[in-house]
Amino acid sequence: MAEVLFLCQRIPFPPNKGDKIRSFNILRHLAERHTVRVGSFVDDPADWQYAEPLKAHCAELFLAPLTRRWATLRSASGLIDDLPLSVPFYRDRRLAAWVARTLARTPADAVFVFSSAMAQYVPEGPMRPRRFAMDFVDVDAMKWAAYAETKHGAAGWIYRREARKLLAHDRRVAERADISLFVSDREAELFRGLAPESAGRVHALSNGVDSAYFDPGQVGSADATASSPRPRLVFTGAMDYWPNVEAVVWFADHILPGVQARHPEARFQIVGLNPDKRVQELAGRPGIEVTGRVPDVRPYLAGADAVVAPMGIARGIQNKILEAMAMARPVVVSPEGLEGIAAADGREVLTAEREPAAFLARTLAALDPATSHPIAAAARAFVLERFSWDSTLDRLDRHIFANGGGN
Repeated sequence: MAEVLFLCQRIPFPPNKGDKIRSFNILRHLAERHTVRVGSFVDDPADWQYAEPLKAHCAELFLAPLTRRWATLRSASGLIDDLPLSVPFYRDRRLAAWVARTLARTPADAVFVFSSAMAQYVPEGPMRPRRFAMDFVDVDAMKWAAYAETKHGAAGWIYRREARKLLAHDRRVAERADISLFVSDREAELFRGLAPESAGRVHALSNGVDSAYFDPGQVGSADATASSPRPRLVFTGAMDYWPNVEAVVWFADHILPGVQARHPEARFQIVGLNPDKRVQELAGRPGIEVTGRVPDVRPYLAGADAVVAPMGIARGIQNKILEAMAMARPVVVSPEGLEGIAAADGREVLTAEREPAAFLARTLAALDPATSHPIAAAARAFVLERFSWDSTLDRLDRHIFANGGGN
């Protein structure tokens, strides 16, 4: 049993959104085998209630409050320090002091860092843990570059700068780390090309899905009554995340009217926490429901006639796709949303480019039981075979504690 320091930028509980799903499952895997001490931030006051449940999954827990307003102001120092803005955003003296005290008291055999902004807390010199595993998850610099293409003026300049500075920062972090992990082979290969000096220590570690939890036989449909309007189209995700916001607005503008022309009672349910202003405004349109935070996303998936994911920008594996497939729902998805999943179009999912006529045709096909039923069944079988967390994380210890490769 090893001593492991686990650092992540957001409290890894509950596993109800993309980063928390991955960080929690990795933490749980490590805690079942090692002594794990967790340092993280709480950026949503509602998440303080999860501190006690999280303690069951670690030997020690330190949580620092992160106020977004002050963190955003602090991030501006990155413009002076020639850093990506995300590094000072997550800079905190309390967390740094806890890390120093913890390592002085109990030297760590390994540190697992989730999100490269947290690498600033990994010391050099005699206090450095013997092994340093860095989970980048995605090549986030490319996401900022994609954002920049959609913006003009000051916002475009900030996004382009963040893309450049973040890539430079991540290359430096990867040089320090013994192992760098990415969520898919595609993301890992992309980073190897961008950071050739660290290519030999870059590996893919896929996401998984809890198929026992996301089991259509274990949950009823939300609002499932005989008189409930049909069909129901569902999108799930954090609704303050710009790619999700853009996806649902695009669907509401370009696809839903065509669906409603064929199915006048069709409903589009946007399910996810913190809907921003653009998403809230959609709730005023006929047939659109914006739920906000829900205690359990599964009833909405169970009640969906189809799940839609018209992502314009996406990095890595989309958990929302895996969860919908595990719930045996037909999924209509853009190619961007399928990275790292490799499901077959027409067999396990329905894929369409973000061109209105094409995406509408696939959405209407998903509402035809003759098409959707075999795809839904194949989707769950596909996830059960390829995306269990146990099989995904079996090789994690080998990655972290492999001999050699140290700096």
